[in-house]
Amino acid sequence: MLSLAPDASAQRAARALAGDKAWCEVGLSADDQLPPTVWGLCQGSGHQPYQTCVDLTEPAYRCSCPSRKFPCKHTLAMLLRWAAGGVPEAPAPAWVRNWQAARAERVTRAVAREEQARKGGEGNGRAVSEKAAVRRATRVAAGLQELDRWLADQVRGGLAAATKLGYDHWDAMAARLIDAQAPGAARLVRNLAGYLGDPERLLAELGLLRLLTAGFPRLDSLPAELAGTLRLRVGLPVSAEEVRASPPVRDRWQVLGVRDELEDNLMVRRVWLRGASTGRPALVLSFAGPGQVFVTDLVLGTELDADLCFYPEHLRVLIAQRHAPAAPITAVGTARPVAAAMREYAEALAADPWLERWPMVLGGVVPARVGDQWCLTDGGDGVPLDPAAGAPWRLVAAAAGRPVTVTGEWTAAGLRPLSVWLGDRLVAL
Repeated sequence: MLSLAPDASAQRAARALAGDKAWCEVGLSADDQLPPTVWGLCQGSGHQPYQTCVDLTEPAYRCSCPSRKFPCKHTLAMLLRWAAGGVPEAPAPAWVRNWQAARAERVTRAVAREEQARKGGEGNGRAVSEKAAVRRATRVAAGLQELDRWLADQVRGGLAAATKLGYDHWDAMAARLIDAQAPGAARLVRNLAGYLGDPERLLAELGLLRLLTAGFPRLDSLPAELAGTLRLRVGLPVSAEEVRASPPVRDRWQVLGVRDELEDNLMVRRVWLRGASTGRPALVLSFAGPGQVFVTDLVLGTELDADLCFYPEHLRVLIAQRHAPAAPITAVGTARPVAAAMREYAEALAADPWLERWPMVLGGVVPARVGDQWCLTDGGDGVPLDPAAGAPWRLVAAAAGRPVTVTGEWTAAGLRPLSVWLGDRLVAL
């Protein structure tokens, strides 16, 4: 429960409130007409107690206090009481039922919008959207044609000359792609500046951009799945309604890795999931601007029975429906030896050549040092660790020379370990 807190001060305040003194009333709804909901009345500084409730299947929160933290200390304190077995079953009061009814109404409206989108919309809206889509496609095509000529200039000038260029050179082309409404391609061009010290990697990334510019004019002749991936990599948007309209995949999705990274003044959180039964990987991507905090509803070391809808590249997902509250992982499923994990990555790369990151769950591996390079080996095969992540001393200490299960992000620079399975729990690295 404390891992849901936005900061350490919220954790301390929640612990102080978790006793009986501040709570006038608490309960766990046992009504079949409501999802499992824990609720309570907490006396604050005002005359009226704060109304606090949590839908345990999401979790989704509501508290009448004025706090700007989400979840607030009252919500966390009530969850601590529930986790400790201090909340009895009781019928939900009217204000809890009204909150759940309002949430259900929003879901109903969203489903209606999705259905309308599948049917093509109503009135003039569809015609207007089609005209806008055609205009954008024309601008994107022109921008990618310019990018294709620019790529030829880079190769013609030679990699030695390209590695001496400053950041302004790459940013200028990226800015033109932004103007052409191709933000995905712009990000790939901007990333080229990070490979100036590695001519081999720079050439590979230029080749992938060339593949992007060559494929876009041929979208109509490509397989549907590859065409959808290419559109997404260029930066053409896919609405949440379109994603939710795709067939959902139900499984017990295990939260095996969480990584926060700063990109263009935004904090990006990648939460890596694996289906316990299907073994299918999934990525939940979220963003936070300056001063914002992430909603920590996916906690490392837990699994959720849920329906996921996948984006066209078949990795990023939206959570369509949760069927039960999250529960602790009892065992990491679908762990693979190194060779099998690399074959899986090769298949994913064949389907999406622009794949930048891939989740791996390696079983029976030991951290080892070969010269100046750290790696994970299962005795026969091994994978290098990303040097940018630093020396993996936490992993070395956790493994203590024994084979362990390690989850991480695989990139062109190597594997970045995110968690390790020790005994009966998943430990963040």
